[in-house]
Amino acid sequence: MALIVHHLNNSRSQRLLWMLEELELPYKIHFYERDRRTMLAPPELKAVHPLGKSPVLEDGKLKLVETGAICEYLVDKTGRLGPTDQGEGLRRYRQFLHYAEGSVMPTLLLMLAMSKVPLVGRIAVGKVQPMVDVHLDYIEHELASRPWFAGKAMTAADIMMSFPLEAAVSRAGLGPSRPATMAWLQKIHARPAYQAALAKGGEYDYA
Repeated sequence: MALIVHHLNNSRSQRLLWMLEELELPYKIHFYERDRRTMLAPPELKAVHPLGKSPVLEDGKLKLVETGAICEYLVDKTGRLGPTDQGEGLRRYRQFLHYAEGSVMPTLLLMLAMSKVPLVGRIAVGKVQPMVDVHLDYIEHELASRPWFAGKAMTAADIMMSFPLEAAVSRAGLGPSRPATMAWLQKIHARPAYQAALAKGGEYDYA
């Protein structure tokens, strides 16, 4: 039975499509479009899950939300894209799997929210940017020391980190001054599974 992904354009759920392509699992996509004025998810998603958020993954009678939890479920289900060792690699894997949404993404969302506020927003963004830079410098240091977030092989932690770093290029000044991070982004974007997910997922402004 094919998995079902409830997918919102220009959202975190693009990561789930990429992961499913890497795992070569069969899946179907139910598409949802943002409101062009508010950029919010449509109310139809609330019929899928009370939070009205994407992604939602259905596996038979099981319905899962939260991208990190879904990634962990798929790693357990397939035995793939997990850490390659149970020492330092496991620690890094767990750390970055949760760091993506627990630390760096909230800071980027704060910057985005402040940028929408007239007049005062510009001042607020200036105050938030140093907070973002702390994260981007930390990530650059980590990726300068190894090819992937957990170690020598790509894992679900890299998939989780893709969206905040793609958003940082668009919204937070991530660029050539952080060459290891930019090289990592180019590397994931070149993967056939990533490109296949883009082709299937529709509109996505951050690749």
